[in-house]
Order: sequence, then C-alpha cells, then structure tokens
Amino acid sequence: MDLRDLYQDIILDHYKKPRNCTELDDATSHADGHNPLCGDRINVYLRVEDGVVKDASFQGAGCAISTASASMMTEAIKGKPVAEVQELFERFHRMVTGKSNGDEEEALGKLGALSGVRNIPIRVKCATLAWHTLQAALKQPGKVVSTEQEEGVA
Repeated sequence: MDLRDLYQDIILDHYKKPRNCTELDDATSHADGHNPLCGDRINVYLRVEDGVVKDASFQGAGCAISTASASMMTEAIKGKPVAEVQELFERFHRMVTGKSNGDEEEALGKLGALSGVRNIPIRVKCATLAWHTLQAALKQPGKVVSTEQEEGVA
C-alpha cells in the first residue's frame, strides 16, 4: 500500500486544520490518552446532558492520523446520544482493525477515510487513541488511558 493512499485529502485537512481543538470550558467529563510507541497525547473533553453528547473537543499533540481521527471523531459525535456514540466507536474500531464489511464502512461517512490504517497495523493505535480516550471520558471521567494498557487495545 502506498502511504499517499492513507493520507487522503480529508485526513490532511483535519490534521492541518483540526476541528474542535480546544479545551471545553463547560466539560462534564474528560480523559487523557497516550500512545507511548509514537508519543501521541490527547485530552478529550465532553459535555454530556440528558444522555446526549452536546459538545466535544480535544487537545493534544500527535501524528497526522491521530490528530485527524480526533478531529473527525469530535465532529461525528456531537449531538448524538451516548448509546449511539458507543455504537459508532464499535463500528469505527471494527473498520480500522479490518473486522467490518463495506456497508458498515460506507455508513461511517467521512470516518471511512481512516479505513486504510488497517493495512498498516502500527497506525491503528494512532487512529484509535482518541476513540479509546472518548470511551474513558464516557465511562471513567478523568482517567488516563494508554494504547499499551490492555492486551488487544488497538
């Protein structure tokens, strides 16, 4: 696979001009994530009201894949019920780990641009760091997560 296929225009756009890249002053929960293999660090902030993610943002430093994934994730989850965000996490994770089908990937919309990481296993952790940090923010606010903490976490 040519790396140029991976770094599609949408990924580069979100890397160069990340959306929602700020601390959320009125966050109801947050979590910090770290990928020690490549040094990516991310903080995810959420404002959840009545079971709905009303707002989401992130801050951090990382590679193009990590930053683009965080940017695209915050756009995708805003306004969605927490249960729907959980399902989105599951579908995204299946996509980047090569366990989804084409229909499921198509349903992910812009997030499908990150599907190429499944062909470069070391990059899967870059793409999923924000998503695992999101999970921690939803389930254990304030937690620090690492891509190396649990076996099988990608």
